[in-house]
Amino acid sequence: MDSLDDETDEQLVLRAQANTYDTRPFETLVRRHQGFVAANCRVISRSDVDADDLAQEVFVKAYFGLARFEHRAQFRTWLRRIKVHHCLNHLRRARAATMVDLDSAGEALSQPATADISLAAADDRQRIVHVLDGMSDTLRVPLLLRDGDGMSYEEIAQHLGLGLSAVKMRIKRGREEFRRRFVEAGA
Repeated sequence: MDSLDDETDEQLVLRAQANTYDTRPFETLVRRHQGFVAANCRVISRSDVDADDLAQEVFVKAYFGLARFEHRAQFRTWLRRIKVHHCLNHLRRARAATMVDLDSAGEALSQPATADISLAAADDRQRIVHVLDGMSDTLRVPLLLRDGDGMSYEEIAQHLGLGLSAVKMRIKRGREEFRRRFVEAGA
C-alpha cells in the first residue's frame, strides 16, 4: 500500500499540482475514482465498449486540466463535471453519426457491481439497466444526472442547456416512465 493512499483527495491534488513530474498522486486519484467514473460513463453512454475509453478520456482531460483546478469544489465534483460534459458530447457525436449501440448493458446507476450481491439484487440490477436502456436520452440522461450523480436541478439545466422547469419536467416524466417500465419488466 502506497503512503499516498492515506491522503485526502485535496492533499493529492495539491501534490500533483506542485510537482508535475511525479504522477503518483494523480495515479492514486485515478485508482480511487475510476470505478465511479467508469460506471457512470457506462450508464450514460449505454455502451460497455465505449465506457472504458470514455472513462480514460475523462481522466486524461482531468490530468491536463489539473493546473486550472481552483479548489472551489471537491475533486470528485470537478471530475464529475468533466465526466458529464465528456459523455454528453459523446452522445451528441454519436447521435449526429446516427450510430446507436442498443446491445450494451451498463451498471445500475452509479454503483459498480460487487461480487457478493444476492441473486435478487442482480436481477433488479439487470431490470434497472434494461429499463434505462429502453428510455429516450431526453428522459434518461437528466434522470441519471439527478438520481445517479446527485446533481442539482440547476447543475443539470446548465449542463444540458435547458431551462430549470424543463429539467424538472423531464426528471418527473423520466421517473414516471422508469417506474412504469420497471413494473412491466417484472411482470
